[in-house]
Amino acid sequence: MPSISVIVPVYQSEKFLHRCLDSVARQTFSDWELLLVNDGSTDGSAALCDQFAAKDQRVRVFHRKRNRGVSEARNLGLSEARGDYVTFLDADDCYEFHALETLWNLRQQSGADAAACGLTYLFPDGKQSVQSQLPPGIYDQNGIRETLINPLVGDRLTQPVFNGYSVCYLFSAEIIRKSRLTFDGPYLEDELFVLEYFCNARSLAATDQPLYRYFLHQQSATHRYMADFPQVFTRFMDRKEALVARYGLEAARPQWRESSNWAGLLIQVGNEYAKDNPKSILQRQKAVKEFCRRPEMEKAIRELVPMGLSPNKQMVANLIRGRHFFTLTQLYRLKNRI
Repeated sequence: MPSISVIVPVYQSEKFLHRCLDSVARQTFSDWELLLVNDGSTDGSAALCDQFAAKDQRVRVFHRKRNRGVSEARNLGLSEARGDYVTFLDADDCYEFHALETLWNLRQQSGADAAACGLTYLFPDGKQSVQSQLPPGIYDQNGIRETLINPLVGDRLTQPVFNGYSVCYLFSAEIIRKSRLTFDGPYLEDELFVLEYFCNARSLAATDQPLYRYFLHQQSATHRYMADFPQVFTRFMDRKEALVARYGLEAARPQWRESSNWAGLLIQVGNEYAKDNPKSILQRQKAVKEFCRRPEMEKAIRELVPMGLSPNKQMVANLIRGRHFFTLTQLYRLKNRI
């Protein structure tokens, strides 16, 4: 049995896949298996996966006839994983070559249930930005609650926002199985998986080394217009509500709903004014107004004044609170050249 299972969902990733797979093949830690879940790709991704598997017996490929989304792909990988520990890697990103060795040694030497690392954002213009998920150290259950769980539950506005990226962790397969953890949904799925995992973990070892390389580009899911985001966010909040109740998380962050809804509202504003949204400018403005009129959004706008946002998001929040939707639309129209 391998020590680590690396799970990679693959969809229309031909352009980036070589870089991703090469970063796994060249790891200084060799006791891994790679599970490639081809999620209905129609480009050359399927052939690349098969070619890579033919060269290395540690690689297994699973082909799906139709696209079912990143969560279903990761869940399939989890059901097939044989490793004692699990990591997730996106097909358009890659690891530093010592990533698995560093995470494995960090977890093994500390005896922790998981290990965490930082990441490097790589922008299309060549700029880079390093982000540490957590300060380096060993965290017990109380430390996990204060530095990871509580921020994921209710601190969704003040910069820097704690990102619940599943790709920055080495997870215990035993905890995942015992807790019956799965991914759900096409967006924000990482946050809830990470949140529930650490509600069941006892300890975490963290390094601030940026071991994961996160490439930002226009083809990524976070840059594409999502026509069904309102429904996706409703599902996300329903699941989050259930987790908060199950693990008794509300006391530490009484306004977690308002903070989460404000975060969702800001995402929806950016989503509606995305360049590839086929709606007219007036239709986009109407959609934003309708989203703001949702009872849960009206409550958030009324009861929580966002503070500590980036300057641009603070401006957007102020315009929303003042119901200046026309001005908001014109600003995005200029910004995104709509």
